[in-house]
Amino acid sequence: MNDEQFDESGVVTAVAGAEDRAFEAALRPRTLTELIGQDRVREQLSLVLDAAIARGSTPDHVLLSGPPGLGKTTLAMIIAHQVAAPLRITSGPAIQHAGDLAAILSGIGEGDVLFIDEIHRMSRPAEELLYMAMEDFRVDVVVGKGPGATAIPLEIPPFTVVGATTRAGLLPGPLRDRFGFTAQLDFYDAADLHRIVRRSADLLALDLSDAAGHEIASRSRGTPRIANRLLRRVRDFAEVRTGGVLDEAAARAALDLYEVDAIGLDRLDRAVLTALCSSFGGGPVGLSTLAVAVGEERETVEEVAEPFLVRLGFLARTPRGRVATPAAWRHLGMAVPAGLDQLTLGTDDPS
Repeated sequence: MNDEQFDESGVVTAVAGAEDRAFEAALRPRTLTELIGQDRVREQLSLVLDAAIARGSTPDHVLLSGPPGLGKTTLAMIIAHQVAAPLRITSGPAIQHAGDLAAILSGIGEGDVLFIDEIHRMSRPAEELLYMAMEDFRVDVVVGKGPGATAIPLEIPPFTVVGATTRAGLLPGPLRDRFGFTAQLDFYDAADLHRIVRRSADLLALDLSDAAGHEIASRSRGTPRIANRLLRRVRDFAEVRTGGVLDEAAARAALDLYEVDAIGLDRLDRAVLTALCSSFGGGPVGLSTLAVAVGEERETVEEVAEPFLVRLGFLARTPRGRVATPAAWRHLGMAVPAGLDQLTLGTDDPS
């Protein structure tokens, strides 16, 4: 939610960029039947919502976890649409005081869906207030300070919290336990990503060839958000360079221009692998040293580049530092050093 702006209560008030808003609105599925991929989650969530609708009750609170870009915000919007309820959107970092959350909850209507993105980043006092609101549909608002402070109970109509997190392990147990349904979103396979790209192209009235769609899907790192972003870049390239022709050659040329290789590695990913293999002989090397070598912040390397490289089996974390695997050397077109010991790989490096 990097482009969103929040008012004093933490509720979204605007999203920067009219084009981005229109693009996202055009591509987001509005119902579970329109959602591509995540078959297990879709079926489970459908049962939860259909049962609640049949009983005429508010659905259980829902926790959505998984890496960025897999559709957590989209699913929150679908939940609100399926139960025909208003959706209120806020973010964990915007709720740093219990009063911030109390201000949001005071405006909740019966059956409303409250979506809290990055819920693990809420402050502890706000979390404790949310416990009571989710379980008892009431909160105690403290007025005043010191010995004269008074707790005023505030009744809240039944509502549904949809929490989204990229780091479920950071959620305290009492908060996790208050969610009636938890969904773990997985990365998408190439076939589902191709269907997503095909659907997006149709919605945007783009004459995209199947081969071009497969090319985009294969470089999208298993993530729909990235697939749609690459589709935009291919569209731009085609409009400027090829007279609007969106074929495989145009897609490949566009993605090469934007430094996205055949399996989705970008400039930063390749810089990390190149530094590991060329500058440090494959490692092990500490994360801070590796970040300096590629000219990026430590957090950027750890949170942006590393997860995908580890998932591909190109990089491993060991007690002594980061290590390039034989697959990384081969992907860079370099000879694998003799005697590279794969048995030392696979243990997380706490640094």
